[in-house]
Amino acid sequence: MDLPTLWNNLFAVLQSVPRSGLLIVTVLAVLAGALGSMILRPAPILGRLLRSGATLGLMAVLLLVVLQVSRMDPRFEIAIPELGLPEQVVEGGETRIPLAADGHFWVRANINGVTAPFMVDTGATLTTINTGLAEAAKLEPRRGGIPITMQTANGPIAAHVATLDEMSFGNVRASGLDVAIAPNIGNTNVLGMNMLSRLGSWRVEGQTMILQPAAQDSQTSD
Repeated sequence: MDLPTLWNNLFAVLQSVPRSGLLIVTVLAVLAGALGSMILRPAPILGRLLRSGATLGLMAVLLLVVLQVSRMDPRFEIAIPELGLPEQVVEGGETRIPLAADGHFWVRANINGVTAPFMVDTGATLTTINTGLAEAAKLEPRRGGIPITMQTANGPIAAHVATLDEMSFGNVRASGLDVAIAPNIGNTNVLGMNMLSRLGSWRVEGQTMILQPAAQDSQTSD
């Protein structure tokens, strides 16, 4: 990664600090640790308390970061509803998606009661929605969530993660799924691998993508 790209990624994260509880806690913990070290000689008890509190705070932040990042990998089914991390479930029956004229596979998915087009992207880690759809579906960034940096045609952007109550298309239904809310991507929405990898299987035959959840219904959607 070259220096300009690294700087752009860092700038995107810094822009998201005021909107991220975890980043604010991290900054405060670092400042508390630095202050504790500065006053350790004149006020040893207070200095130790500040440094210990900073260490505990950073450990808690690290644990939450690990839990949230682990949810992007279906091999680690992390679910702690009390922390706003519900189980991510994909179920239903076989759904067939024809290849569109633009060379992509598209579905019209219902998100919390709002219908919108999604492009199936096997190269995307997370299912991603634009801010307009997030507002219409009343999706809010996860409290205490960490922003993620996404590369777009216009450069890196900081996206925030939310949790879907329900998503459906064809015969596929998903609940508790993590999605990224990305600004500056127009009307684009992407169905990513965090949904596809939780299917029983998916494949492309000719000009048709076939999605097969682990739990099958008797119906098939074309």
